[in-house]
Amino acid sequence: MQDARSRLLLALNVGSSSLRAKLYALEESTLRLESSARLDGVGRKESRLRVDDVGFSVGAVADHARAADMLLERLLPGSSAAASRLAAIGHRIVHGGAQFTTTTRVTTDVWRKLDALRELAPLHNPPALTVVRATAARYPRVPLYAVFDTAFFADLPAHAREYALPAEWRFGRGLRRFGFHGLAHEHLVREARRLGDKRRRLITLQLGNGCSAAAVLDGKPVDTSMGFSPLEGLIMATRPGDVDAGVLLELARRGESWSTIAHMLQRESGLKGLSGASADVRELLELEAHGHEGAILAMAAFHHRILKYVGAYAAVLGGVDAIAIGGGVGENAPVVRARLCKGLEWLGVRLDPAANADAVGVAARITGTSSAVAVDVVPVDEEYLIAERVR
Repeated sequence: MQDARSRLLLALNVGSSSLRAKLYALEESTLRLESSARLDGVGRKESRLRVDDVGFSVGAVADHARAADMLLERLLPGSSAAASRLAAIGHRIVHGGAQFTTTTRVTTDVWRKLDALRELAPLHNPPALTVVRATAARYPRVPLYAVFDTAFFADLPAHAREYALPAEWRFGRGLRRFGFHGLAHEHLVREARRLGDKRRRLITLQLGNGCSAAAVLDGKPVDTSMGFSPLEGLIMATRPGDVDAGVLLELARRGESWSTIAHMLQRESGLKGLSGASADVRELLELEAHGHEGAILAMAAFHHRILKYVGAYAAVLGGVDAIAIGGGVGENAPVVRARLCKGLEWLGVRLDPAANADAVGVAARITGTSSAVAVDVVPVDEEYLIAERVR
């Protein structure tokens, strides 16, 4: 039997067009990062692989099965000693439905149930299950675990969890709010609480391709912007966030198929739909600076929706002690954070411009000492939490 200190844990995090992997050594009760890899652009003409600190183009990677093979061969070559020390693999699964609220070992029965949930998060659950299958084939004797992004919000108060729909829909068909980005919000909460012991009332913002907000009281979420699916809430790269259900009824009345509606909501809306140009905030900021009307509208709507949720959550919490911001946009776009803080001056937020400009991809407080509300940038590490769950 291997010494416990030498065991390795693999955390896999699937995005709609990406795959992130981190390999940890478990030394007594401590997780130490051994290596990491990330592949972006899965299913596109050009994919980019990054292993530890070295990045390079790898041409087109057709699907997540091929992406998994490529990353795993880099991190754990089949003949390596490290592969024999692999003790467990954790997979982030975006939607666990009502039946999965804790980390669960993947068995044949669990696989069948997860497969039935794939359409609840069509951008994320299907590729995640593809990677589960790939790792099961590659490491048949290593236990696999599903770590659910909905778990953090499993105990939302009923008044925040339930839609105002008939009971037969809510209970008979399981139509309720689940919340997503749970691993990210949990990490934001943990880091914010570590930075300040008086932070009872916290708002967390996960701003990336997908965007969500959460209101957290004493470390427990009491509301969140995403609901039954990852479509609800903030404006995202290609998802619209909040949309009047009457819009969907009208589209159906006019003869649009459900498959077309689903495609447009998942892949053609949000910043991409508003701007008519791009789903990438970096590109939109550049276009905005050159007067592109679509980009100007998209970024204005993006900020407006975030401010609306922060204001609502300030009311829900009875005030705010701190705001923690993470995600690819949140961690790397000082101009976005500056605009948000400007819009929150009524709440007592006072930005430190120099601290904000320096906080790119690093943890930092970006408000000054006179700020009534602390605003922190927190690089989110979902893979670390996944590894914690399976050790």
